[in-house]
Amino acid sequence: MITSFDIKNFGPLSSVQGENLGKLNLVIGGNSSGKTFLLKALYAMIRSQEETGKGEDPRDFVEVLSDKLFWTFQADKLGDLVQKGVGNRLSASVTMQNNCTLAYEFGPDTSRKVSPLHNNLPRREANSIFLPPKEVLTLSKVILKSGLQDKAFGFDATYVDLVLALQNPTQRGRNYDAFSRSRQQLENMFHGKIEYLADAEKWIYKKGNSRFSVNTTAEGIKKIAILDTLLGNRFLSPDSVVFIDEPESALHPMAISQLLDIIDQLSETGIQFFLASHSYFVVKKLYLIALSQKKHLPVLMADQQGNWHQEDLLNGIPDNEIINESIRLFDQELEVSLG
Repeated sequence: MITSFDIKNFGPLSSVQGENLGKLNLVIGGNSSGKTFLLKALYAMIRSQEETGKGEDPRDFVEVLSDKLFWTFQADKLGDLVQKGVGNRLSASVTMQNNCTLAYEFGPDTSRKVSPLHNNLPRREANSIFLPPKEVLTLSKVILKSGLQDKAFGFDATYVDLVLALQNPTQRGRNYDAFSRSRQQLENMFHGKIEYLADAEKWIYKKGNSRFSVNTTAEGIKKIAILDTLLGNRFLSPDSVVFIDEPESALHPMAISQLLDIIDQLSETGIQFFLASHSYFVVKKLYLIALSQKKHLPVLMADQQGNWHQEDLLNGIPDNEIINESIRLFDQELEVSLG
């Protein structure tokens, strides 16, 4: 599990630190505050450690990390990611359990190669994943062609990694009990299953004895099905780290609440979650989870000036623009109704 991180001068992120992180972690802030950037920066570091030395990939860690950063952020050169300013250097570090740390830094002249300053993270057998706001099933062929064949900018490495992970076949046999329960709950939410037909190279939605093209399936169903698939094909395991950008996307409030209950259940198995959101329902539901279970639930917040600080939802919902706007609308409704 990631216990802390420190990132400076990384794109829109001037300085952001996370400490005493938990199984569930929330990131909130306005548009362009860097929420997605932060999740992708953490993902690139952890996933690079996981990919190094796996299968027949001959690359060493320096090559894997450099490639992951380049194809995740898709700048002409990595130095373009360094926040503008005289003498600025980008630095990033992440610490996991047992105080093992990966750290790197580079300046604006860096082209493609990044060498870590320090890395004593142990080899990771688990797989981590980044889930974007939109589903990827309908675009899977296009994503793979763009990212793997054409080597063109467009769909970044998080999309390519996700499509490849989803194409792993569903594993037969007993799964983790919590995973099996979560899969059943996910499938109950959309009354069916999403399956990949390897021979036809396409996804379908199965509801009872009927089959439907994934292209005509609702966006919310496909989004829920992605998590279901990653549990069913055993890509995710109890030591995985899952980064979810806008878990509320394409879901109605009841589905958001159900999904967060499932995510909370999965976090108890050991999977760590980082959720970036600007939804009142997400903030409120996670607050209720923290309160009802007396659970430490860190929330990292960016203010309108781009400054970041950390609070704990167990101590109450901190002052933030998501909640403030909800209160403002409620006050406006009272003014209108009362004349």
